[in-house]
Amino acid sequence: MSDFKLKAGALALSAALLTPVAAHAAVEGPSGMDFYDVPSINTNQNGDLIWYRDASVNLGAGAPLAKAYNVMYRSTDSLGAENAVTGTVLISSNEWTGAGERPTLSYAVGTHGLDQSCAPSMQLQAGSDYEIRNIRAALEKGYAVLVTDYQGYTTGATPTYLAGESQAHAALDIFRAASQIPRAGIDAEAPAAVWGFSQGGQTAAWVGQIADDYAPDLDLVGVASGGTPADFPVVADYLNGSTGASFLLGGIIGLSEQYPDDIPVDQLASANGKAAIADYKNKCTFEFLFDYMNQSLSSYTVGNKDLDELLMVPSIGQRINEQNLGGAGADVPVLLYHGTADEFIPIEQSVELKKDYCRRFDKVTYDVYPSEHIVTLFQAAPTVLTWLDERFAGQNPRNSCYSFAADPVSNANPGGGDFIVTLDEWNLDAELHLATLNQTVELPEDTSITADANITDDSLVGDLYVPDFDTELNILVNLDVALSVEPVGQIEATNRLSRDGILAINGSTQANVLINAAGFGWLKLPFNCKTIEPANFDLNWEGPIADFGAGGIVFEGETEFSELECGWMTALFNSLVAGPGQEYNFRLVPPAPERL
Repeated sequence: MSDFKLKAGALALSAALLTPVAAHAAVEGPSGMDFYDVPSINTNQNGDLIWYRDASVNLGAGAPLAKAYNVMYRSTDSLGAENAVTGTVLISSNEWTGAGERPTLSYAVGTHGLDQSCAPSMQLQAGSDYEIRNIRAALEKGYAVLVTDYQGYTTGATPTYLAGESQAHAALDIFRAASQIPRAGIDAEAPAAVWGFSQGGQTAAWVGQIADDYAPDLDLVGVASGGTPADFPVVADYLNGSTGASFLLGGIIGLSEQYPDDIPVDQLASANGKAAIADYKNKCTFEFLFDYMNQSLSSYTVGNKDLDELLMVPSIGQRINEQNLGGAGADVPVLLYHGTADEFIPIEQSVELKKDYCRRFDKVTYDVYPSEHIVTLFQAAPTVLTWLDERFAGQNPRNSCYSFAADPVSNANPGGGDFIVTLDEWNLDAELHLATLNQTVELPEDTSITADANITDDSLVGDLYVPDFDTELNILVNLDVALSVEPVGQIEATNRLSRDGILAINGSTQANVLINAAGFGWLKLPFNCKTIEPANFDLNWEGPIADFGAGGIVFEGETEFSELECGWMTALFNSLVAGPGQEYNFRLVPPAPERL
């Protein structure tokens, strides 16, 4: 143990002897990786700071961040045993303009991986956390944002991945820890909320179920839970042998860390299984995602026992079923949301969770997105943040419990094959800047792309649709012009997802430009102009996978319009429209949710 930690421990012990409140007195922790070495825990109060330090985080240029801290604090696992958990506290530089104290949001991350380097606190420092976009959006609202690492990211430990109560305890206890940081300005009595997706959605839902008992003094005003694994046997069966099989393997490892006697992986795992577990523990999400895709659990077990056989073992079945949600209600408003095309967490069990909650209380809002898992994670953010604003303002939530809408059903791509993300008529916010006329033409609102992005074989194939439309062009005089953009062939591109979550798209599409008629108002003369050769539009983009669902994918560049064939008006239109330097800007816009 370092001299710094010995001194810090001595300071904490001395304070504890001098005053009854000093059990949670703030102590500055060591620098570097020594921060993650757990000292003696000298407090019996959940959420008390063990130590803290100033943190350097990378949220991208212009992020509204005033101050950041790393914290280590006391919490408890799913069995009630004390543990030490680390996390990050972020103070927005934007003023809170709502009523009362600045609200505090515990942002519960989704799957990050089991290696210590995967810890959100470390990835936030490196600028590599794939959920930065959502965290940043919450800071832009003026919230204080708390990001727990969950149990197991301290030195020498393995995360208890998907152990619901442990995760919920960590997400709740960080509120108290943050309020104990000197001069951080976080009020323990300020309105609080929890937001998470996937593993984070599980965490948020568990918070809603236990907060009254576990953290009764917290002013919890709402929980937002998306992509939620609510019925573990159903989710496990859905993942087994599918494109999301890596998450099932991770879940078994994580739950065995929480329940080693009941889920003894050392006895259950074959030699191949033990090798896979050792490898898995050294990887983060986008490293293991493809390595264990489409594998059945039987390939890792002694005697090739599959999932159904393992669940029949009483101790295993009991611990797996203990992670199920819906057995208890919540006294705070709950937002549930899910994608119908979720290839990892089936939407049907999410609908059942909504029904379970509605049987117990009527503060449930349920949103449905026509998208896959990771797309929904970011696509939903604006709607979730609006819902949180309403909770902090004390407004009554929209109630989905009495909806007469039909239950949403899955339209996910079949599992057990390639990992395909489908864009089903995604809007394209598109414009063309005509060089010679020096005019910008906006394509109609219904312009869309339908495509399949195969993440496994790096291909993207789809179709562009542009309805006919009218616009004004300054052709000698300001004329009303009827235009068409006529796609030629399909969109063809490559898409590559790196092991640090960076998506690269490289491809193109072609289209002819048609001037169908021109004139004034309803009085237009037909011209039937058409480019002799289609224009080429390069579709090149690179950025974090978060931008896929957040409307951050923009294709832009220059193209050339060939000469047009227009009969007696050919020369005029070619002089005004044809030629190089035609600029374009296409932004993919994810679909809006359906609110039940």
